[in-house]
Amino acid sequence: MAVVSESAAIVNALRSGLVPNQGLEHFATGLDPLVSAVNEELDFVSGGKGLSKWIRGEYGTGKTFAARYLCARARERKFATSEVQISINDTPLHHLEAVYRRLIERLETAADGPNAFQAIVEGWLYQVGDEVTRLRGISEDDPGFADATEQRLEDKLADLSKRNPAYAQVLRAYHRATHEGDFATAQGLLAWLAGQPHTDRSVLKAAGTKGKVDGQASLTFLAGLLQLLKQSGYGGLVVVLDEVETVQRMNAQTREKSLNALRQLMDMLAKEELPGLYLVVTGTRDFFEGYKGLKALAPLYQRVQVNFGVDGRFDNLRAPQVRLLPFTDERLLTVGTRIRDLYPAKNADRVAQRIDDRFLRALVSQVTAGFGGKVSLAPRLFLRELIDVMDRVDIHEDYDPATHYRLELEDGKLTPEELAAKHGRSMDVAEEEIAEEAEPTEKPNKRLDG
Repeated sequence: MAVVSESAAIVNALRSGLVPNQGLEHFATGLDPLVSAVNEELDFVSGGKGLSKWIRGEYGTGKTFAARYLCARARERKFATSEVQISINDTPLHHLEAVYRRLIERLETAADGPNAFQAIVEGWLYQVGDEVTRLRGISEDDPGFADATEQRLEDKLADLSKRNPAYAQVLRAYHRATHEGDFATAQGLLAWLAGQPHTDRSVLKAAGTKGKVDGQASLTFLAGLLQLLKQSGYGGLVVVLDEVETVQRMNAQTREKSLNALRQLMDMLAKEELPGLYLVVTGTRDFFEGYKGLKALAPLYQRVQVNFGVDGRFDNLRAPQVRLLPFTDERLLTVGTRIRDLYPAKNADRVAQRIDDRFLRALVSQVTAGFGGKVSLAPRLFLRELIDVMDRVDIHEDYDPATHYRLELEDGKLTPEELAAKHGRSMDVAEEEIAEEAEPTEKPNKRLDG
C-alpha cells in the first residue's frame, strides 16, 4: 500500500487527468509481460550495448503511463531515465539540441531524483578524485590534486575526447572552478554541458571552448553522459521520446528531418556509438503505419515494422515494436478498485461503504456508454470522475453517490478523440482536429490518456 504522501500525489495527478510521477506500481495493470521483456533488454544494454523499443498504442491505451512505469522500474535497477515529450514548438524532433536539452532537464535517478544531471557529474568527479587519492596518494589539500584529477579525468574520457574534445575540456574546467570555489563559472559550464543556449562567453573562455551545443554536438554530448553513467556504476540510460506522432502535423520538409533524426539515432545504436542507451519511442498506429509517419522513410520503417496477429495473446514482446492493447471493462474496474483502496480519505469507512464494487461497476458502464461503448477512451475520464465522487463522499457526510451522482460529459472537458466518440463521429474527424492544433508551450506533465 502506498504511504499517505505518495497516495496524495497519485490522487492529485489523477484528479487533473495526468499520469502521476510516482507510485505507478500501485495501480499498473497488464504490463508485467512487457516489463519482463524490457528487463531482458536492459540486461543486454547494461553490458555496454544500445537498443531501442517502439511502443505503439491508440489513444487511451496508456502509452505515457507504460513508458513512465518502465522508467520507474529501470531506476530500481540503477538506470538513469529521462522522458522527453515531443512537441511542435518547444521540442521538435528534428532539433536534436532541443531534445538533448529536455533530456538533461528531466534526467532522473533513484538516488538523486529528478534534475539529477549535476549530481551525476559531481558524483563522477568525486569518484575520479577518489581514484587519484587511492592510486597516487594525493589528498584534496595537496596543491597538485586538481592537476592530477584533471589528468585522470582526461584518461577516463580519452575515447570521447577524440570525437568531441569540448566535453572533456568543460568537465575539466568545471572541476577546477568548483575546486577553486568559483561557483558562478561552474554553474555556467554545467549549463552549457546541459545544452542551455545562452552561456556567457567569458564562462566558455575559461574552458577554452566556444559556441553552443548544436544537433550533432548534442549526440556526442549524449555519448559523454552515457560514459559518465557507466563509469559511475549505472546500468545505462533509458530515454523516452513520447508523442512522436506530432511529426505528422509538420510540413513535409520538417517531417522528413524528424524521421531522419530518428534514423540517425538508430544508426548510432546499431554502430554501438551510444553504448548504454535504451531508447523508447511511443506513437499511435498512424505514426507507425501512416504515409506521414514511419512509412515516409522506408529504411526506418523496415527496421521497426512488425506483423501483429489478430489479438494480442501471442505478440512477440521481444520485437523492436510492441503494442499496448485497449482497456477492457474488467481491467478498468481493477484500476478503479486499486485507486479507491489507496485514496487518502479522512473518512475512510464512509468512502469504502459508498464507493463499493457495485458503484465502481456502474461507473465503468456509465463512462464507457458515454463514449459509445468504447472502453479504450474511458480511463482518463473514469479516473477523474472516480476521484471527484470520492472527494465529495469524503467531504460531505450527506453525499450519497447512489442518489446524488450524475455523469456529465461536458464537451469542454473532452479531447477531440473523446468528443468524436461521444458524438458518434469517425476518428478521422478527431485526427483532423488534432492536426489543426499546435501546442504553444511544453506541458510539465502528460495526460493520463496518452
